Amino acid sequence: MKLLSLNVGRPRPVPYTDQPEGVTGIDKQPVDRPVRVAAPGPKGAGASGVAGDAVCDTRHHGGDDQAVYAYAREDLDAWERELGRPLPSGCFGENLTTEGLDVSGALIGERWRIGSGLVLEVTSGRIPCRTFQGHLGERGWVKRFTRKGVTGAYLRVIEPGEIRAGDPIEIVHRPDHAVTAALQFRAVTTERDLLPGLLVAGDALHTETLAAARKYMAAQAR
Repeated sequence: MKLLSLNVGRPRPVPYTDQPEGVTGIDKQPVDRPVRVAAPGPKGAGASGVAGDAVCDTRHHGGDDQAVYAYAREDLDAWERELGRPLPSGCFGENLTTEGLDVSGALIGERWRIGSGLVLEVTSGRIPCRTFQGHLGERGWVKRFTRKGVTGAYLRVIEPGEIRAGDPIEIVHRPDHAVTAALQFRAVTTERDLLPGLLVAGDALHTETLAAARKYMAAQAR
C-alpha cells in the first residue's frame, strides 16, 4: 500500500460553485515535493490539513474532521472505464490518491501511518456536491456518485507529519466494528435507518454524523 499521488489545489474562479466569491480549490494537481499535514482547526475556521492546499468553501468543507480526503486509484480506474474518459489523480478533489488500499471500505476510526510520522484517522465518506459535478462536467453526477457509493474517505490528523508521493501507507489500527466510510455515507444520504448502527464507531465518527445519529435515535425513542 502506498501514496501514489499527493495533490493540492489553488483557488480559481468557476461558474458552478455557490461559494460566495465564486472560487474553488477542487482542481487538485499532483506535487512531488514533501508537504506537511496537520490538523487545520474546527470546521468553519480551519480549512485543509495539507499545507498549500485550498479549501475555499469552509461552510461545507475542511476542518479537523475533513482535514484530508483520500481516494483509491483503483476506484478512479473503474470510473475511467465506466465514463470512457481519463481521470488523472487529484481530479476528484482528493489530496491522497492511494494504491493497494480499499479506501471506501476503510473502517471509521481506522488509522493509517503514511511515511515515517503522519497518522490519519478515517471519519466519514464524501458527500458529492454541485461543485464536484461542475468540475467533472458529468450530467447527473451527484446522483450517479451517490448511487454507486464508492465515496473515498475523509480523515482527521492524529499525528502531524510530512509526506510525499511514493510514501508507504500502513494500517496501524483497525477498530472492532463493521462501520465503513461507505456505510456511513449511505446512512447520512439514502438510508437513514442505518444511522443508529453507526454509533458503535463512537467518537471516531465525524462530529456531524455522530450528532445526526444521536438525533435520529432520540426521535425514534419518542
